[in-house]
Amino acid sequence: MKRNFISIAALLCLSIVINAQQKLTIEQAVTGNYREFKRADLTGLKWKAEGEQFTWVDQYKNLLAENVNSGETAAIVTLDELNAVLKQKNADTLAYLYNYSWSASNKLQIENGNNFLVFDVEQDKIDGLYQLPDTAQNIDYCEKASTVAYTVGNNLHIMDSRGNDVAITMDKNPGIVNGQIVSRNEFGINTGTFWSPAGHYLAFYRKDETQVTNYPLVNVNTRIATVENVKYPMAGMKSEHVSLGVFNPATGRTVFIERDSLSDKYLTCVTWSPDEKYVYIAVLNREQNHMKFKKYDVATGKLVKILFEEKSDKYVEPLHAAYFLHDGESFIWQSRRDGFNHLYLYDTEGNLIKQVTKGDWLVTELLGTDPADKYVFYQSTNPSPLGRQIYKTSLKSGKTYRLTEEAGTHEVQVSPDYNYMLDRFESMKVPNRIDLLSQKGKLVRNVLDAPNPFKDFTLPEAEIVNVTAADGKTKLYGRLIKPADFDSTKKYPVVVYVYGGPHVQLITNTWLAGARLWQYYMAQHGYVVFTLDNRGSANRGLHFENIIHRQVGTNEIADQMEGVKYLKSLPYVDQDRMGIHGWSFGGFMTISMMLREPGTFKVAVAGGPVIDWKYYEVMYGERYMDTPQENPEGYETASLLNYVDNLEGKLLIIHGAIDHTVVWQNSLRFLEKCVKERKQVDYFVYPRHEHNVRGLDRIHLMEKVTGYFDDFL
Repeated sequence: MKRNFISIAALLCLSIVINAQQKLTIEQAVTGNYREFKRADLTGLKWKAEGEQFTWVDQYKNLLAENVNSGETAAIVTLDELNAVLKQKNADTLAYLYNYSWSASNKLQIENGNNFLVFDVEQDKIDGLYQLPDTAQNIDYCEKASTVAYTVGNNLHIMDSRGNDVAITMDKNPGIVNGQIVSRNEFGINTGTFWSPAGHYLAFYRKDETQVTNYPLVNVNTRIATVENVKYPMAGMKSEHVSLGVFNPATGRTVFIERDSLSDKYLTCVTWSPDEKYVYIAVLNREQNHMKFKKYDVATGKLVKILFEEKSDKYVEPLHAAYFLHDGESFIWQSRRDGFNHLYLYDTEGNLIKQVTKGDWLVTELLGTDPADKYVFYQSTNPSPLGRQIYKTSLKSGKTYRLTEEAGTHEVQVSPDYNYMLDRFESMKVPNRIDLLSQKGKLVRNVLDAPNPFKDFTLPEAEIVNVTAADGKTKLYGRLIKPADFDSTKKYPVVVYVYGGPHVQLITNTWLAGARLWQYYMAQHGYVVFTLDNRGSANRGLHFENIIHRQVGTNEIADQMEGVKYLKSLPYVDQDRMGIHGWSFGGFMTISMMLREPGTFKVAVAGGPVIDWKYYEVMYGERYMDTPQENPEGYETASLLNYVDNLEGKLLIIHGAIDHTVVWQNSLRFLEKCVKERKQVDYFVYPRHEHNVRGLDRIHLMEKVTGYFDDFL
């Protein structure tokens, strides 16, 4: 018996060792972060309206609440209870409980497909049920007015709590679009409707794109392939014209603000005054180098005053609506006018009261001010752009207090009364931790401490390294992932994963160091994987970013080559087996590196690449490159069609056939040039995918990318 016991114990130990050395499958590398390796979390974590409780959803079935004072947890409502009430109303039941929010009166707001439900948790009854048409989109509920705004096609509607539907617009021209996102989501625009604070008005975008050229996308699933046109304004060509309407439900009347059919101006940062008498708009010229922050009278639509202006010899990029203080007489404006995104306090006449924050770091999120407007709370890159910390600054004295300390990334939800904060923290070593903090940053208690989801896997460790930029002075951050069974005496192939463009930061002090799980998969299979945030990428200040202006690709390539020099200095890197991969701007960078630095990389895989910037859209493209007419030399230098004869090594290009972000024409033109230059290139198309390959088809994509490196690197 004793010998048998020892044998069983030995087998158990062996099993544990084998299990601990498991490697990721390609399926796990693609979907694992959202499935079996999903970090423990409190789903749908939100503050209740009164600030004494926070809530979350357990297993998508039970809405739980924890009291901040006692720490006691109780169920507020269950999925079964909600569905029982919905059945009594002959309404569609909920498959799961997730997409909810709280109003100011203990009312739960839940989207269920095209139905919108308001549930009174104190009375256990439905307070509002909005059964919208199946074709409804862009749903926007106003609790104060008990009214839902939504679009059907290109027109805007509202529905009240009695089910009465009112069509605000009735445009029949398909080129006129109401109540939807404009300017292709640039300038911080993420909605097309804006309810006033008390719900007495609804502001909405009206987009006239009748002058924008139709761009053909092809649906190959029909018996005879059919054309599906989209509006795609290319750089230097005719663009959309945007105006802002203000609808008054009481009168049924719409007043238009900034309606100019000949204007290419951008309207963003739409802000209501607390008294609903005025609406503020950041009006940016098409050149994107001159912004005017304007105040308009709601009753007439007429301009009251230009409060202030911002100009640049490169570009101005207003991204955030004004934040009004509780006094209603002053507001906080975010601007990069001194080189970094900071907070500025203005009065409603446009007088600058003071610059609230200052330094060689960015405010990355304005969290708000306490009810007495003593302090403004915000997230920032101070002291390191790799992480995020939380601060508060006195609006009177300017004294600043750091509320979080641990190096890493803190994302905070402040309670409505500003007495508490829920701090969701992660770092390279901490998967996810949620702490309840006081408004002074003191720990009240830990709410969640997630275990390592990869404890049974030999996941390689990531290292953040420093590289000096091509200017010889700027510090860049890189991420190096070595093989799990790393042997310093061996030579390893390298895969460089690159993006390199504005609004993206890849190297962060977060879980997995900001890398995708596929990069760890590649390291498990014998590759060194490297990524560098070059100048031009995000969260290092305006000068760091706008170095690319009018010359996209040039400085980014120079910095990436400094990363290559660093890799070549490592004794375990095989300089003859270097590959590179990227998508979108990263696809442009991947091919740029292959063609403009020939011989550096043996293998490359580029997805959805911009090939020639004159085929890219107006809003993003003209910000960084101006128009082709204004900057012909810059467009010519950046066009990858001019370097095809430099191609060495193996190149695979992947594109979605109905990509309306980087249109298919880009890579097709590149193929055409390769044929003329007698350059061989590999190519793969996803017929019904847009700018990226999503869903389970992404497994197929990453199998193809991985296989290409395995075959040729």
